[in-house]
Amino acid sequence: MIAKKTLKLSLKALKEFAKKRLPDQVLIELDEKDECPVEIVRDMCNPDQLGIQLLFIPEEFGGFGGGAFDVYLICEAMAAIDLGVATSLFATFLGSDPITVGATPEQKKHWLSRIANEGILFAYGATEPDAGSDLGALRTTAERVMAGDHIVGYKINGLKQWISNGSIADAYTILANTPAGPSWFVVERGAAGFTHDKPENKHGIRLSNTAALALQNVYVEAERLIGGVEGQGLLQAQAVFGYTRLMVAAFGLGAGWAALDRAIPYSTKRIQGGGPLSEKQGYTHKLIVPHVAHLEAARAYIEETAERIDAGEGSLNTEGAIAKYMATEAGNAAAEAAIQALGGYGYTHEYLVEKIKRDVRITTIYEGTSEIMEMTIGRDRWQLHLKTRGQHYHKLAKEFESLHARHAQVGADRTALALHALAEVMERARVARLTRFQHVLLRLGEMISYAESAGSLAKRAARALEGKLHEKANDRFTPDALAALARIFAREAALKVGEDGLRWIVGSSATSEAESAALETSLGLPAIHRAQSGLLADMDYISDTLYKRAEKHMEVALQQ
Repeated sequence: MIAKKTLKLSLKALKEFAKKRLPDQVLIELDEKDECPVEIVRDMCNPDQLGIQLLFIPEEFGGFGGGAFDVYLICEAMAAIDLGVATSLFATFLGSDPITVGATPEQKKHWLSRIANEGILFAYGATEPDAGSDLGALRTTAERVMAGDHIVGYKINGLKQWISNGSIADAYTILANTPAGPSWFVVERGAAGFTHDKPENKHGIRLSNTAALALQNVYVEAERLIGGVEGQGLLQAQAVFGYTRLMVAAFGLGAGWAALDRAIPYSTKRIQGGGPLSEKQGYTHKLIVPHVAHLEAARAYIEETAERIDAGEGSLNTEGAIAKYMATEAGNAAAEAAIQALGGYGYTHEYLVEKIKRDVRITTIYEGTSEIMEMTIGRDRWQLHLKTRGQHYHKLAKEFESLHARHAQVGADRTALALHALAEVMERARVARLTRFQHVLLRLGEMISYAESAGSLAKRAARALEGKLHEKANDRFTPDALAALARIFAREAALKVGEDGLRWIVGSSATSEAESAALETSLGLPAIHRAQSGLLADMDYISDTLYKRAEKHMEVALQQ
């Protein structure tokens, strides 16, 4: 873990570097040219300049040894600057993950020390044209080269697609099938038979380099097999899914807030109907406040997952999937709202929200699409539901009922309604065997994500009120504002689970009118509807907080 002071200085240095080298006009020009600023990316990884990669490298290899919480904060800050550049940096961290997780001590020392001391760029070569994100459908092969009965090397053949840093990296981790199964290899730039295509002409993140790779009888020495044992590739990849998905979640969070942080000040200056847009509920309560609630619910889940990873609970792949799903969907929606918030200006290239929207869209696709996340979440929590005989979410709901008794203002009672409803939906799905419908399983993944994120935000608000947040936790909002955001989001989560749950249960099987009415009661829909009470007042409060109207009101009162 990085000391709080060191992390703070690193984040400050990152922002100062970006202010000098990547101001808005430069970002816009590079985007129009579809150009990755390779020199700037290399300078950011130069230990004599910014050395941002040191935050991710273990101390024993010359880095600072950042944990998951540090990684989240760094990735959020990078995404707020530019998601394309952030992706270029992320590619090195991702590309070195198989080494960090599965390499021999000698391999770790060689490659991780080079990343730390030389700032070399890596790329992660897993995705293929036909297999996409399905690593099990891998077609790239690594044929053994023998000297007697001794393996001296491998010849790699195959194609890789959508590779970040594909044509600028110095080294590549390549996943290929050996006789014993999928395995990772390190291939250096310039190896005979190793070529890359021209950079992809992408919708967004145009400041990142993305290119296809081709490997034709590329020979690598046996010591380039990561870990020295064949067949460990998928296990090595899965070991960091929770961690890497958390990084992409932070990208969605950072880009979403970057968009809102442009829409909010714009609305204070834009006059419509005799007053600024910032004072109109039709603007703030549609285009700003709901997206703030979604982003902060995602942040709460990210921070909780990062703390658990740092505490040694494992990679938490499903929790990483929930964090990525919620944060990237929220970031994409916030950027879309920011374009609407700026009106015609938001639709032009000269106002950066248009670029942010194009950039953040990729976060719902790479490192696993939102649909893959829904499937992952639905399948895992379905097994938990079965294992606990349908009691998992009921038990969790009771914990939030207890939290409500201690902190009545954090929306824990509404979160409990969402969790009880979720347990009922999943049990009805079990009885009617509804998970045979793939779409129902995906919708369960969505409902699970909302309910669990509502819980994380309620817990975060409670910890803030007790003064017990993580020492590095984001402090954008006061404890009272966090509590209001938790209430807002918990209401929405309960409504989503209750009403969507009813919709898909009834929509998936023959249900009589009497059965539907009984289902409404068992899901707690009457209570969920009553729980919407106070919503507008909470949204007013958050709007006042965002625009610092509460502070202005206090200043006026003091002056009087």
